[in-house]
Amino acid sequence: MRTTFLSLTILLIFLSTGLAQEIPMDSLFLPGERIKEISEPALEEVSGIAFSHLHSNLLYLHVDSGGESAVFLMDSLGKSLGKITLLDTPNRDWEDIAVGVGPKGESYVYVGEIGDNAGIYSDIKLYRFPEPKKLSDNLEIKPEVAVLNYPDGAKDAETLMVDPWTGEIYILSKRDEKNTLYRVPKDAFSKKESVLEELIKLPFSSAVAGDISADGTQILIKNYFAVYYWERKKGESLTDALSRMPVRLPYVPEPQGEAVGFSLNGKSYYTISEKRFNIQPFLYRYPSKN
Repeated sequence: MRTTFLSLTILLIFLSTGLAQEIPMDSLFLPGERIKEISEPALEEVSGIAFSHLHSNLLYLHVDSGGESAVFLMDSLGKSLGKITLLDTPNRDWEDIAVGVGPKGESYVYVGEIGDNAGIYSDIKLYRFPEPKKLSDNLEIKPEVAVLNYPDGAKDAETLMVDPWTGEIYILSKRDEKNTLYRVPKDAFSKKESVLEELIKLPFSSAVAGDISADGTQILIKNYFAVYYWERKKGESLTDALSRMPVRLPYVPEPQGEAVGFSLNGKSYYTISEKRFNIQPFLYRYPSKN
């Protein structure tokens, strides 16, 4: 079984590299600059980052399968600021995080329990909680939970996005030749279980992270080899925007980069990697040219 998964991963890497070469590069953003080496043992498996919409220069981070059931706090210079422990919320395989509108227009943090390397789980979960208005070293909160199923069977995913214009939540698959975008039903957090809606396929594979700028006008999705970028027109749906061919933005190769996020003003994006091959991860910043 392990050999089968390894073969599939190698195949997807090959396909992804070929697809990436067909997507043009753009120079809207400058090359990445190292902000800080991330050396805390608790953050060796970072799999998602997202900027706060309430607190200036605050990043939320989490680690993946088997890691601590917590959202870590960090400033944009890489300084650790504490954590928010999610009570009664196992970390089976958390793979992405997003900040977006929630009930009554409040800003919420969303965590995606969406990883499934072997495609064996009968459901996936989303967790959400209001952004804390006051921060401290150690907060505790019990999040709301949405239980979700795919319409076409279990699959692996590592990309979670929340549309600031509509509040709709999106999940992007990882291990198909062209990754598939799904939409979460609006009432998912008030039902026992919900089925995702399949939307479109994108022109690459191995997606591991994504984000929508706070003003809704820019979209990022990355895989292990590239960061893809779309500009979104006023009033345009997310699916219509993503139906256009993206451009590739600068990306410093990372040992296992599975996180990307816009700064609050959309004038830069950040990446961070898991620790692999004894290579310490760095927080990278990519500033806009404008």
